[in-house]
Amino acid sequence: MKILILGATGFIGSAIIRRLLRDGHAVTGLGRYTDASKRKIPFADWVTADLARLTTPGDWRSLVEDHDAIVNCAGALQDGLSDDLVATQERSMLALYQASVQAGGRLIVQISARTSNMASDTAFLATKQRADQALAASGLPHVILRPALVIGRNAHGGTALLRALASIPYVTPMVHAQSPVQTVALSDVADIVADSISGKIAPGADLHLAAGEILTLQQLIGLHRQWLGLASSPTASLPAMLAAPVTWLADMAGRLGWRSPLRSTAMAVMSQGVTVDGAYPQGFAFKTAAQTLADNPSGVQDLWFSRLFLLKPIILVCLSLFWLLSGLIPLFDVSRASAHFLPFMPSGAALTVTITTCFIDIALGAAVLLRPYARKAMVGMLLVTSTYMLGGTVLVPELWLDPLGPLVKVLPSIALTLAALAILDER
Repeated sequence: MKILILGATGFIGSAIIRRLLRDGHAVTGLGRYTDASKRKIPFADWVTADLARLTTPGDWRSLVEDHDAIVNCAGALQDGLSDDLVATQERSMLALYQASVQAGGRLIVQISARTSNMASDTAFLATKQRADQALAASGLPHVILRPALVIGRNAHGGTALLRALASIPYVTPMVHAQSPVQTVALSDVADIVADSISGKIAPGADLHLAAGEILTLQQLIGLHRQWLGLASSPTASLPAMLAAPVTWLADMAGRLGWRSPLRSTAMAVMSQGVTVDGAYPQGFAFKTAAQTLADNPSGVQDLWFSRLFLLKPIILVCLSLFWLLSGLIPLFDVSRASAHFLPFMPSGAALTVTITTCFIDIALGAAVLLRPYARKAMVGMLLVTSTYMLGGTVLVPELWLDPLGPLVKVLPSIALTLAALAILDER
């Protein structure tokens, strides 16, 4: 069969595309940024597109007509600079269903979520629910799958946060430590999708995917700590109110394009727990969390990732502050700041150069906080820093002898920028 995978570059989508390729299907992956996936999974066809812009049946017509089935793994947790929930999870899906009906019907396998909990009024679950209802009413052959917390070899979002919390030394701080959590192995989700495509799961099914065991969040983090090879540690159970400032900051970061798993939607869901309450696939044995982790043994790179995950925002904020302050502070006394240039140019030119470089620093410090521009800003920082160092070395080489001078101090900035570039990618 020819199968179109939406959200194929994501945590779940990339596993499903590999599973269906192994089954011999011709698979097309659709995602916003596909360059890396084309290199990693070269045996699939790839389409680069933003679901938020595919909001009419005409936008979908050629894609639908060229495929026998569509698997929707796409989604977003919360509105922000990088995501529009209503456009991505609702309007785009309604247009897809209409295009599928007009094409004579296509099987649609929808990866959704449990929408019948206390957090169902969040935009994330509300848009999922409306799309699910529209699919069920469309008359199209379909299967809706509602996985619990998905864990696998890799991690993204909430599962990345689990690993990060598990790696904290000495004491593990935790909010909602006793919230119930059910898990499902990523490989099991991929197997169920494959069964849906092959017809082993009859169209019209609405299934919940989870292992039977229910763990507390504290127990699940303990399993991840053991998986990372770390000794057990005590848990500091914190009241939810202490998480409010962190959640607010995470929401602000979301408006700048960063997809933090600490945003208010995730916290609202976790406060109720991540469990399932519907029908399971008949005759399918789901792996437990312990079995899933055992099937995917960790390496030192997983420990590095876990420890760096919570340091990443701190690194980015420090980098931004360094450049913002480097640009702002000289503006309070421009004449004094421009004195370095006076031996080489007139005072007017020295002031112009000083003000120009200050605004360059400020622009780079602000741009690195915007996710779509962060990489370009960091590359700009390295280029500007290299220019400053080269000019300073040629014109005022004695500055290297000052341990607190401007040339020596840029060396840690370069190291911080390189570290930020190394951990910038989210998946």
